[in-house]
Amino acid sequence: MAGGGGGAAPPPKQEELQPHPVKDQLPGVSYCITSPPPWPEAILLGFQHYLVMLGTTVLIPTYLVPQMGGGNEEKAKVIQTLLFVAGVNTLAQSLFGTRLPAVIGGSYTYVPTTLSVILSGRYSSIVNPQEKFNRIMRGIQGSLIVASTLQIVIGFSGLWRNVTRFLSPLATVPLVALSGFGLYELGFPGIAKCVEVGLPQLILLVIFSQYIPHLVRGERHVFDRFAVIFSVAIVWIYAHLLTVGGAYKNSPIATQISCRTDRAGLISGAPWINVPYPFQWGAPTFDAGEAFAMMAASFVSLVESTGSFFAVSRYASATPLPPAILSRGVGWQGLGILFSGIFGTGNGSSVSVENAGLLALTRVGSRRVVQISAGFMIFFSILGKFGAVFASIPAPIIAALYCLFFAYVGSAGLGFLQFCNLNSFRTKFILGFSVFMGLSIPQYFNEYTVVNGYGPVHTRARWFNDMVNVPLTSEPFVAGVLALVLDITLHHKDNTTRKDRGMLWFDRFRSFKTDTRSEEFYSLPFNLNKFFPSV
Repeated sequence: MAGGGGGAAPPPKQEELQPHPVKDQLPGVSYCITSPPPWPEAILLGFQHYLVMLGTTVLIPTYLVPQMGGGNEEKAKVIQTLLFVAGVNTLAQSLFGTRLPAVIGGSYTYVPTTLSVILSGRYSSIVNPQEKFNRIMRGIQGSLIVASTLQIVIGFSGLWRNVTRFLSPLATVPLVALSGFGLYELGFPGIAKCVEVGLPQLILLVIFSQYIPHLVRGERHVFDRFAVIFSVAIVWIYAHLLTVGGAYKNSPIATQISCRTDRAGLISGAPWINVPYPFQWGAPTFDAGEAFAMMAASFVSLVESTGSFFAVSRYASATPLPPAILSRGVGWQGLGILFSGIFGTGNGSSVSVENAGLLALTRVGSRRVVQISAGFMIFFSILGKFGAVFASIPAPIIAALYCLFFAYVGSAGLGFLQFCNLNSFRTKFILGFSVFMGLSIPQYFNEYTVVNGYGPVHTRARWFNDMVNVPLTSEPFVAGVLALVLDITLHHKDNTTRKDRGMLWFDRFRSFKTDTRSEEFYSLPFNLNKFFPSV
């Protein structure tokens, strides 16, 4: 006879043996897209979104401006301009685009093409750094203005609506998953540049957001909702104490740039008040080759943003985006790239992946919160010195935030697997092959570029090289396109295959009018749907 205290555990009930039910709206979200939190909380959450989007906004100009011939003043001005345009674009997208709580900021996708413009031979003879910077910036502006027409036409013409109607949950998984997981190079490698600052930030962020809420049970979600503010404040003060205490006095320059809180040069370079205005660097110049290369980058950004929009809709507890709404959002994103070209940000616009991840961390997908964050972007872009204080947060702290946020976006993609049949060999092939190739092909292109200084496609026409190399270095682009092509070409007309792909579930979201909730989440404000109806 077996010894022991209690009796055997009761057998599980029949309903407990059933798999988890499918949810077309993510449960557990505290405030969905249409339900704003109280104003004090919404303002703090909006400020948190502003802090998170600063990472990309600062890192891209910090990398590009010195190569353009600019100093700290030019860098501060470019950051302010990028911040201002991001605020305007975020407001426009949340009001008239997809209406999702998506932050529209700078994008790393445009960096290789922008570098090609910087390194082009027509600027090599200019000796004066100030003149060189202005001329290059005007060249970038011209190529961005032309490139914006691609997304404007594809979006507002409804072309993207017709393409995304073929998108099944199965093809969505690699696209959305690698929109997050594909940015792994910006995570721990960034922390490792100053591990004594980056690692405490990562650990504290996980403790505040995941462990403390389980230990301190209460009705108010303070620690998990404001984990970014708490952890960044603590580690920033700690990094500043290390800086003033002389911890990096004899360290290499690279370590000092990553670890010190006073090396950014933004506070000294930023003016007290500066209002960005159109064509502030001068009239844009146009080059056909550079414009075509920038258009290729714009198309890659369009595909990546599609994945990010799906992640945002999931974490805002909205229904999946109807193709017509997605197409409308792409059109407004194209206008955002046009604004970037007109104002001279030196970079295109796309959906901020890190802010999509922040929606998951806070469990607040409210549209109002992101609109408040857009207000912070515009406010601090005009009051330069104050904005520069927050913009001087050390990069390893930002990299630690990325580790969590990119992971959340990647897992949003995996969430679409609930609608697919994972016991189908067709599903396993499309899913496994597209994800593997989505990681493997960009790895080869990036490795080749690091070793040789140029991409595998290397002709005399630099613009042609970029048109081929840039798309194939993007993980979500390669995986998403491959998954879509395989899913369509291996498509059998029988109902079983449609069910395996998840299309039976997706069918009711393929049109704006087939699900009643679309009106609540995605209809335009001010009764504009009468004049601009969605189909």
